[in-house]
Amino acid sequence: MGSPREVRVRVPASSANLGPGFDSLGLALSLYDEIEVSAAAEGTTVEVEGEGAGQVPCDESHLVVRAMRTTWNIVGDAPAGIRLRCRNAIPHSRGLGSSAAAAVAGAVAAAVLAGRDPELERETLLQVTAGMEGHADNAAASLLGGFVVAWETPGNTSDRFHAVRLEAHQGIRPVAFIAGVESLTATTRGLLPERVPLVDAAFTGSRTALAVLAFTERPELLLPATEDRIHQSYRRPAYPASADLVDALREQGIAAAISGAGPTVLALPTNGALPAQVDTTGFTATPLEIDRRGTTVEIG
Repeated sequence: MGSPREVRVRVPASSANLGPGFDSLGLALSLYDEIEVSAAAEGTTVEVEGEGAGQVPCDESHLVVRAMRTTWNIVGDAPAGIRLRCRNAIPHSRGLGSSAAAAVAGAVAAAVLAGRDPELERETLLQVTAGMEGHADNAAASLLGGFVVAWETPGNTSDRFHAVRLEAHQGIRPVAFIAGVESLTATTRGLLPERVPLVDAAFTGSRTALAVLAFTERPELLLPATEDRIHQSYRRPAYPASADLVDALREQGIAAAISGAGPTVLALPTNGALPAQVDTTGFTATPLEIDRRGTTVEIG
């Protein structure tokens, strides 16, 4: 496809876990980060607008740049220098996959600037981005769009991460209750036990299987399908208000779960309606669509 001098990449947010599917289920959402990258004679220039502006580094340590460098180490043909502009709408450290979106954006842009077709390089892009994250659920959702099932082959360094995209049911109308506070994945993962009771593992495994059916064909089953016993309760001390909101929504019959590592709460009404009596103080209710295209590319 040749090596273009400029590329624009648009990447959707994502919600991972979706209740029981810890590190394995993801959903792409209609909230987007956009980047523009052009080849330069030398150096690295980074500009950031929107979320993260003035907070993230504007040099080689920027996550998008790191993803680009990692990808070029595999596919080759890195330009001598780059100019990067980021326009971010995905909130940082809220459980909506902002770091995975940045990694995906950078990896896809690097592949295109190297003259590669990102559709043909999806396997490489997944390995790069999931490898940076340590799991594939968010990265796969942002890359592929829709509802994804992801898994890992331990010990396999070249083909470690895998994902399958499934078509999410048209009747699902996600609402993200975006928290006004941040939460770090490293912190919330530190609250998880190394072992869980067998009864809880069996319960959550059955709900994960049910979630695949509910998200694709039977949305009326979303309430039981989003039950979890292996991670959300252990993380409750990190975001008690979010856990309380999940409980309140579920008591009203609305499927809800912590989005990724939190503290955002993802509600899944099938008709878009939410009960007015639920206290959402401290959260911004954001109706979203399921993104069904994944990452898109425009060559300049």
